[in-house]
Amino acid sequence: MKPTLIVAALLLALGVAQASDVFMTKDAQGRPVYTDRPDTLPAQRLDVKSATTDTVEVQRRNAEQQKQLAEASKASDAAAKTEKENKTSVVAMNADRAKHCQETRDHYLQLMNAQRLYEDTDGERRYLTDAELDTAREDAKKVMDEFCAEP
Repeated sequence: MKPTLIVAALLLALGVAQASDVFMTKDAQGRPVYTDRPDTLPAQRLDVKSATTDTVEVQRRNAEQQKQLAEASKASDAAAKTEKENKTSVVAMNADRAKHCQETRDHYLQLMNAQRLYEDTDGERRYLTDAELDTAREDAKKVMDEFCAEP
């Protein structure tokens, strides 16, 4: 913001300054010196054209630049917000995946360590056969591998 104000002030000051004669002389080393009051004669008078600054145009350009900067800032803020939301969702998804992995691992270990398992149907216990127990263990292993596999 500060550099913009400085540029605007300089442009206004240049617009107010009156055009005067510009002379070019040479110093003792032969380098050109440009001045409005020559110390030595012969000085070559230069034809320098100057124009007044249109302050309305400067203000319009300044307002347009400010608008573009505001839009760029808005877009940058939106992108940062989206990135933050994505990171948050990835962290939440990883935490959820770890929780499910632990739950399925516990279930699998429970099935592997159990000697007899039963189903409760209408308040009555029905014990699983060895084949049903092996199938339940295989299914639990598949589910555990699915949740605990690295993405």
